Amino acid sequence: MVTSRDSDRPVEAPLHRSRTSADREHAALLLDVSRRYYVEDQSQAEIAAEVQFSRATVSRLLSEARRRGIVQIRISHPLERVLGIERALVRAFGLKHARVADPEDVLSAQSEVARCAADLIIECSAENVVLSVSNGMAVTATVDAMPQLAWPRSRVVQMIGSVGYSEKLLDSPETCRRMARKLGGSFHPLPAPLVIANPDATQALRTDNQIATTLELGARADVALVGVGAVTDGHSGLILQPYEDPELIRAVYEAGGVAHICGHHITATGQHVRTEICDRTVAVGLERLRKIPLVVGVAWGQGKVAALVAALRGGYLSALVTDRATAVALLESVDA
Repeated sequence: MVTSRDSDRPVEAPLHRSRTSADREHAALLLDVSRRYYVEDQSQAEIAAEVQFSRATVSRLLSEARRRGIVQIRISHPLERVLGIERALVRAFGLKHARVADPEDVLSAQSEVARCAADLIIECSAENVVLSVSNGMAVTATVDAMPQLAWPRSRVVQMIGSVGYSEKLLDSPETCRRMARKLGGSFHPLPAPLVIANPDATQALRTDNQIATTLELGARADVALVGVGAVTDGHSGLILQPYEDPELIRAVYEAGGVAHICGHHITATGQHVRTEICDRTVAVGLERLRKIPLVVGVAWGQGKVAALVAALRGGYLSALVTDRATAVALLESVDA
């Protein structure tokens, strides 16, 4: 009870509070209880004791705060966006596995993609794995990213002949030898050039016991690690450059060759481009490549998109490791 300034008559306090005032107080209570529980990590029992409500009431207040959107729980991880892209790649291309690296910049793409590829190979391999390996920058980077293992029963098989003219560390013999060291197993070399001077000599070499045995072992591998080369206007890049002449370049271009894998040219739909070097090439054939249980293709960059689409459409890859930008471009090519 209070008194008026103008008289001694008592003035009663308001008997009613506005609905707005009650709503604001209840909202403040919801905020207070929510902060205590979700931010300050208090238990419901501790909150009940401090705000002088029962524990059941505190539980109802927390549920109401969630229902009204006062509390919004967000579950996320930096890998979340690439995990969705990986699932989309598996669906779009019928893959067994996909790994997508999310590098901070272009300079770190190689190391990040290679690390993902190395992890996938380890995850999908037994200690007695037979692993076929081709050549190229992506394959070499993957070998570099492999940890040192102790798999003495593992076997690494050289699945394509030696280029000889390229950087030694990128060539198949050295790449395979280093992979065998990383696994701690044995190495089965293919002592022959990738492309030989004439078909008759090639056929004779293919019947050599060591070469025939290595090619057969490579074709029967458990896992294969391959790169995918891009073809531009008939030109096939570093690996096949020593064997290119105007006639071969024209033949590949006119046939619509957009990629090469294990020394074999393919079209945009994945069809094998038959050229005069096919009968002079020493490598696991494309049809045998398709039958290897897990073929891990490693490549990245805008310049490899068309080549990767071709290899995927041809069914030569059953697993893909790339970076996020390339993966998005691959999915966009499917939509297009």
